[in-house]
Amino acid sequence: MEYDVLIVGGGPAGLAAAIRAKQVALEAGKEIEVCLVEKGAEIGAHILSGNVFEPRALNELLPDWKARGAPLDTPVVSDSFYWLPNGQHAVPFPGPAVHLVPELRQEGNYVISLGQLCRWLGEQAEELGVEIFAGFSADAPVFDEAGALAGIQLRDVGIDKNGEQKDSFEPGMQLLGKQTILAEGCRGSLSENVMKHFGLREGVAPQHYGLGVKEVWEIKPENHVAGTVVHTLGWPLEHSMYGGSFIYHMKPNLLHIGMVVGLDYSNPYVSPYQ
Repeated sequence: MEYDVLIVGGGPAGLAAAIRAKQVALEAGKEIEVCLVEKGAEIGAHILSGNVFEPRALNELLPDWKARGAPLDTPVVSDSFYWLPNGQHAVPFPGPAVHLVPELRQEGNYVISLGQLCRWLGEQAEELGVEIFAGFSADAPVFDEAGALAGIQLRDVGIDKNGEQKDSFEPGMQLLGKQTILAEGCRGSLSENVMKHFGLREGVAPQHYGLGVKEVWEIKPENHVAGTVVHTLGWPLEHSMYGGSFIYHMKPNLLHIGMVVGLDYSNPYVSPYQ
């Protein structure tokens, strides 16, 4: 199957790309076929992040997102940043110091579920005519005779655990695009293949890796203030380690709480999960 634009990955980047491609075509008075492939059973199935969302890009992509019912229901009402020297004390960063770093300021942002946002973006994309194939996993890139990326090969289905074909076997079809966009994450399997094929990681800065651990708690309403945002550095991490924790209050009475740890730590006994 051939398309004008083929996008791999139904996260916020892939969905935004699909929507923008359709918008640009409409502005030019043209009709293009845009296809998006997502390995999850549905859009948002593999997006597990609760986060503080800056709406600047959404304002540019869909300026009327509020009227469209975007799931941005919890505006940030308070924002704190602490250094934890140990398990008993918290030292607040002074307000002026935090405000010198734009990335640490959360005014005008929202506490959201990224999975819910992606499901909503998927609806906006389909309204524009984007074909979304959920539940299909890309298996390999397809290169044309000139060596350029021409599309993807979908994974075969109907294979048992021993690698044998079942009665339900169907070979994966090829999806081809005049423009193929890989939006499958920072180290997706196709991206790994393409980076190796074209030598894209040679002579450039190495990528940074971190491990994020998050839980969603339902807490008593009297202990909940929707829109509260807290970030910390320090304990329980060692002073030489990069990382920190986050606590976000989201309506109605949910708490997103977690920790991100850079994977360059030298102590092999460190367990971010613990």
